[in-house]
Order: sequence, then structure tokens, then C-alpha cells
Amino acid sequence: MKNRNVGFLIVGIAIVMAIIVILFNGVIKQNIGLTCSHGPTCEMYSDLKVQTWISLIIVGIVLLIGLFLIFAKESEKIIVKTRKIKDEVAESKKEEKEENLKLLNAEEKQLYNILIKEESMFQADLVDKSGFGKVKVSRILDSLEAKNLLERKRRGMNNIIILK
Repeated sequence: MKNRNVGFLIVGIAIVMAIIVILFNGVIKQNIGLTCSHGPTCEMYSDLKVQTWISLIIVGIVLLIGLFLIFAKESEKIIVKTRKIKDEVAESKKEEKEENLKLLNAEEKQLYNILIKEESMFQADLVDKSGFGKVKVSRILDSLEAKNLLERKRRGMNNIIILK
């Protein structure tokens, strides 16, 4: 929830609390009038006054917190800066990837195109589809991995090749 909405909620709660305090103190004042035999000089009236003021001060503090939240500005600037930095990093990685794709030789392009169609596959399947030997595929994958175009993950005795 946004600060402003929370502020309105807290102000509403403060108003309900104030109404309850005033109604409750009115009922207590009537009860004191009926039960106290000393009249207006009864100590219970002064105690009631103190309790009423303490209750209203607490309600006032809650009300001030709600008003502060309503009128306080929200800080979005930090989020915007963070997003700009992430966008710049993503853009630079994209440019780096495009540069690396231009520098691929024919064999690297052949393996990369096979991986583009599949997105991820086992290295043994890549050897079968490419027609190259295991060692050659391994060396080409080393080269592509060094250029940050793919990633190899070990799965038991096999490698899974995943494009970045």
C-alpha cells in the first residue's frame, strides 16, 4: 500500500478512537456523578480529566502520524536510478554479444545456429547433430563460452549447453 493510503487509514482510525474516547468519558462522567457523594469536588473528576487528556494526546499523536504519511513525498528517485543502471548494463551486454557474434568463424556459427534452434541440449546430442568429433565440439564450445555466448552445466557424466 502507498504511504498516502496508509495515512488516510491511520487518520480514520484516529477519528474513530477520538469518538470512542469522548463517548466513553461521557459515560464515565455520568457514572461518577451518580456514585460520588462529594459532588463536584470528588477526586474521581480530576482523575477522569487526566485520563481524558492522556487519551486525547495519544489520539493526537496517531492523527499526526497519519497526516505526516498523507503529505510526505514518496522516494522514487532511487528506484529510477537503479533501473537506469540495470538497463545500461543489459544494453552493454547485448552490444558485447552482438560483437562476439560477428567474430564467429564458420564452425562456431554452425554450432551456435544449432543451439539457437534448440535453446539447450546435451553436448553429446550436439556432437551428433553437428557431425564434428567430440574434441572439436568441446574446443568450439570452449571458444563460445569464452565469448559469453553460452554456458555449460555439468549433469552427471554429460554437459548441458545453454545459450545466454
